[in-house]
Amino acid sequence: MTRSMTALFAGLVLGILMTGCSSPQKMPTVDHVDLDRYMGDWYVIANIPTFLERDAYNALEQYALNDDGTIATTFSFNKGGFDGPRREYNPTGFVQSEDNAEWGMRFLWPFKAEFLIIYLDEAYSQTVIGRSKRDYVWIMAREPEMPEDDYQAILAYLDELGYDTDEIQRVPQRWDD
Repeated sequence: MTRSMTALFAGLVLGILMTGCSSPQKMPTVDHVDLDRYMGDWYVIANIPTFLERDAYNALEQYALNDDGTIATTFSFNKGGFDGPRREYNPTGFVQSEDNAEWGMRFLWPFKAEFLIIYLDEAYSQTVIGRSKRDYVWIMAREPEMPEDDYQAILAYLDELGYDTDEIQRVPQRWDD
């Protein structure tokens, strides 16, 4: 192979690698999160489910602020139906920004998944967690149901951010008192 062909081939390979390594556009987050107000129970209203969340019912995220500033997280749901076995996972959240809107969520050491608070209403009653890759999203509320107008407005916002909203699935919620 001639020197110019080698250089061309190397350039093509480098170009392909650089394209494959390009990172998605940064996801905008909310301006500030009051961690004390954010702690507590959040019902998962809808999501683009991870492999763990497929066929989840009564999905609930619970956050508690630890003394060291980490977030103790409990994610639980019934698998396969409202009467299905209850599953529980306990990742740890790590606040990674001064505005408290960017977290790393660790399910398995040493890996931290991006966890961005991209929507939060003033009453701290509805929130959306997203990722820059736009591969997963969680629409959550303090109550197991969300007004349909609010849900549709959130879907429109997620569409503007570049999410494929056809992939978002409602999570069945039914809680007996």
